Amino acid sequence: MKRRRKLDIKAVLFDLDGTLIDTEKYYQIVWPKTIEHFGFHMTREQALQLRSLGRPFAPEQFKKWYGDDFDYHEARAYRKILFEELAAKEGINLKPGAREILQFLKERNILIATATATDEERTTRYLSEVGLLSYFDKICCATMVKEGKPKPDIYLYACEQVGVPKENCIAVEDAPNGVRSAAAAGIKTVYIPDQNDDEEEVKGLYYKKMESLYELKDLISK
Repeated sequence: MKRRRKLDIKAVLFDLDGTLIDTEKYYQIVWPKTIEHFGFHMTREQALQLRSLGRPFAPEQFKKWYGDDFDYHEARAYRKILFEELAAKEGINLKPGAREILQFLKERNILIATATATDEERTTRYLSEVGLLSYFDKICCATMVKEGKPKPDIYLYACEQVGVPKENCIAVEDAPNGVRSAAAAGIKTVYIPDQNDDEEEVKGLYYKKMESLYELKDLISK
C-alpha cells in the first residue's frame, strides 16, 4: 500500500464567519429580514447560498432572484445595520477550538492569515473583540482582490502575502463557496460545515472534512 507523504504545512489560511467566529448564523437571520424590508422574500436555501459569495457574484445572484432593478448595494448596507445590531445584542462568539488551534499554530511557528469575504475594517474589529487579532500574521480580505469567492483570487493573494507556496498551505472553510475558492487556488482545504452540511456540492474538492477546529491539530501534527 502506498504511504501518504507527510504534510509540510507552513501556513494556515482561515475563513472568518462560520469558521473562526460564530457569526454565520446571524447572516441567516438578517438577510431574509433585509429582503423582506425591500418587499421581497428570501428562503433559507437562498440565504445559505450567500455564504462567502463575493463580488461580482453576489450582485449578479440578487438580480437573478429579484430582477435587474434590485439595488444590491442598498440592500447590503441595510443588512450591515441589522447585523451590527444583532451582533451587539447577542455578542460574537468563537467557534469551538478557535483559540486553541491558533495558539497551537503559533507555538509551531506556522503562519496564520485570514482569507475572508468580510472587509478589512470589520475583520480586524471582530477579531479584536474576541481577542484573536494578535495571532494573525496577515489579514487578507476579498475586498483586496479583483474577484471574491468562489474564485481563487483571495486564496492566491493570501499565499502571496504570507510568502508561502500554495503546496505548503491549508485552507479552512465552512461553506461551499469558500471550499470552491480554495480548491480553485490549488490549496488543500479542510471543510468544517456550519449551518448546513453541503457535502454533495463540494465532494471531491476538499482534502479533509472535520467536525471542529480541534481536529486540525491531528492533521498538522502528522
